[in-house]
Amino acid sequence: DDPAKSNGLSEFGKKVILEMNRIGMIIDLAHTSVKTMNDVLDISKAPVMFSHSSAYTLCNHSRNVPDDILKRVRQKNGIVMVNFFNNFVTCKPEATLSDVADHFDHIKKVAGYQSVGFGGDYDGVPRVPTGLDDVSHYPDLVAELLRRKWTDIEVKAALGENFLRVFEQVQNVKKFTPGDDEPIPYDQVKNSCRTSYGYGDQTDNGNSLVFMPAVITSVYLAHHLLV
Repeated sequence: DDPAKSNGLSEFGKKVILEMNRIGMIIDLAHTSVKTMNDVLDISKAPVMFSHSSAYTLCNHSRNVPDDILKRVRQKNGIVMVNFFNNFVTCKPEATLSDVADHFDHIKKVAGYQSVGFGGDYDGVPRVPTGLDDVSHYPDLVAELLRRKWTDIEVKAALGENFLRVFEQVQNVKKFTPGDDEPIPYDQVKNSCRTSYGYGDQTDNGNSLVFMPAVITSVYLAHHLLV
């Protein structure tokens, strides 16, 4: 694992979380430490997601979600979308469809069926469980959940309705979150991939700033993120 740099969210990171709430961006905690998970859950006004993580109790890998965090995800109306990578499912090179279903069962037990989803991660892992070779086998996993007494309502929620709820609630938070036109200090964002466009005289290492409206800031960030 990479060494900790900020022991959770830095002060800048906390501002980023609030800005993500303001612009309606879903916060994905799949690759974060437990300290960061807790920091975000403390700060975010909107539901969060783990887009491809499994249950730590069943496989104690740092990419998985501990039970105490699962309970907080439920309180935040968030979602944990189960990862199918063998090493995150069984902590071994081998896994089966049934092992994946165990993670669905566990998350449902701890956080409720409203907090679980299908994460897959087929485009990012070298090994997947026997019986889940690709997305064409999703119906087989659904059949296994139904065999385990999941209801139609619970399965539909896991297949997509839970994620759509999170998406909608994140947008609702956006509607009621006021804007913040305070620019980020230049010395916190300065790097070789960006210019000082939008900032004033940088001879004092970025402390002197030109006011940049939120709309211009968003357009600028979008340009540099997407182009």
